[in-house]
Amino acid sequence: MRPDAVLFDCDGVIVDSEPMTFVLLAEDFAQHALHLSVAEIARDFIGGTMADVATRARDAGADLPPNWVEGFYDKLYAHLAKGTPLIDGILGVLDALEAAGIPFAIGSNGSSRKMEISLGQHSGLVSRFKGHLYSGQTLGAPKPAPDLYLFAARALGVDPARAVVIEDSATGARAAKNAGIRCMGYAPHGPEALKAEGAEIFTDMKDLPRLLGL
Repeated sequence: MRPDAVLFDCDGVIVDSEPMTFVLLAEDFAQHALHLSVAEIARDFIGGTMADVATRARDAGADLPPNWVEGFYDKLYAHLAKGTPLIDGILGVLDALEAAGIPFAIGSNGSSRKMEISLGQHSGLVSRFKGHLYSGQTLGAPKPAPDLYLFAARALGVDPARAVVIEDSATGARAAKNAGIRCMGYAPHGPEALKAEGAEIFTDMKDLPRLLGL
């Protein structure tokens, strides 16, 4: 089914920000008595808010201070500002959607400030979303709650059942499922978690226009 709108996650779908985030987390956790590999962090911490990350890390034994979330965000923002690459092929996806007249939005569990930094360094990218950049933290209902994607679809004036979500995490795919929205799971590093949430798997962003029927 060709969708009436496409709702993108941000990190790992639009911008390739997750590898540098996981490296920073591994370094930070090690300073607080929790020693995990980057691969373990990628497996166990992807898709949540930073508050969720703090809770999981503390449960695993990290002695994080009360203000850890704010401090880590400051560190992450500075790191992302040095250069955050785009996911290969994503600009072609946006080109195809614009040519087909299909609106699109971002629904991210990251903060609005994080999106401003990672997206804003790419000339003209933010304006292509026409103001439709939504944070689950700002809405007070981060994924896996359905609210973020339902809000984004309705902001575009589209029946959620006629939209499609593009996700790279099980948390995000679960949010789409909870919202009753078709989910396509971008899984260049492994499909299992996304498949378990009912996502349709693809591994190359350049294939997405064809898969959407564009």
